[in-house]
Amino acid sequence: MVVSVARPETDADPFAADWVADPFPRLAEIREQAAAVYFTKWDFYMLTRYEDVREAAADWQTYTSAEGVALTPEINYAIDGSVLSLDPPEHTALREVLGPQLAPRGLGKLRAEMADYAHELVAAQVAAGEFDAVHAIARVFPINVVADLLGLPQEGRESLQPGADAMFAAFGPWGGYLIAHIEEMAAYQEYLNGMDDREKFLPGGWAEAIMDAVDAGKITELQGLRLINGYLTAGMDTTVNAIGAMLRLFAERPDTWKALKKDPALAPQIFEETLRWHSPIVGFFRVATRDVEVGGVTIPRGSKVMLNFTAANHDPAKYENPEEFRIDRNPLDHLAFGYGAHSCAGQGLARMEATTLLKALTEQIDTIELLGEPEASLNPIVRGLESVPVRVTPVAA
Repeated sequence: MVVSVARPETDADPFAADWVADPFPRLAEIREQAAAVYFTKWDFYMLTRYEDVREAAADWQTYTSAEGVALTPEINYAIDGSVLSLDPPEHTALREVLGPQLAPRGLGKLRAEMADYAHELVAAQVAAGEFDAVHAIARVFPINVVADLLGLPQEGRESLQPGADAMFAAFGPWGGYLIAHIEEMAAYQEYLNGMDDREKFLPGGWAEAIMDAVDAGKITELQGLRLINGYLTAGMDTTVNAIGAMLRLFAERPDTWKALKKDPALAPQIFEETLRWHSPIVGFFRVATRDVEVGGVTIPRGSKVMLNFTAANHDPAKYENPEEFRIDRNPLDHLAFGYGAHSCAGQGLARMEATTLLKALTEQIDTIELLGEPEASLNPIVRGLESVPVRVTPVAA
């Protein structure tokens, strides 16, 4: 028999700058306090334990996305009908539009072209010798890969990463970070709103396939535009920030870099452990469709619930010594890409991007060292880096 306990709550602010800068000690306290803790400042429950977060992510009938995946009603209204804010079967229908392109066979066709681009990008930085790993690689490679796949024009791409970063911040409260980046979000929205004419898309891209689905009556025009928006935005969070974290790790942990150089086959598991350890996406919100018991705590129907993926990926009940980066861990069951119906549709592409880039790095770079102190982002929803200045030496000819 499950015995309900009095509502565990806290007046802490998980979006405050000091929490965002160092979340893990506070998340550990919340995890120890109860399975579900109510945050009085923002009126939501937070799940932090791995098994609870995974179970909730899989149970879209109980934890619906259709009633809001963001904290504020303004953002939920703005993204209503998008792939993020739908449940099956509507959600499934939208994801199926690019199903063939995101399947292993479809992705396999991209490998050679992606490898050429990675080699070219890394070569340019090796020639420079000193560069910012975030601005020169992490925010360049995956963004251009996704933009090229969608068939977006070159003009205006400079607004994509800053705008997408601000958009993710908007899934939290209207706080200082978002206010400071509101112009970037506006420029991003203006760019996306201008993508309302299929003539602007390059032929053969994913955006053209989406518009073909609109023409065939499979989805509406608004759904098509929001689907393009969704895949573009999603291509600039997990992968960008995981790559930035890996490059910082290599500079700070020469042993990890040397291990990868010695055995390039370690690339996939290094990426997976980075995703678990760094956990770029803090979490998304759901709404409880019924009274639900989580570890003896009753979450009332209609409550907003945050599935904290970062906390789940650092749950010691799941991962031994979770704060430690371990090259031999290979945590394929991490939740950095979410789980269930709303797991990241592009995670296969993200893995291909990461391993392709790591191959180019190991083939061309001998050593990596920091030139200065890395600067972390204070985005409350996306854990990333603003700057990682490095110096590299080339592999001897």
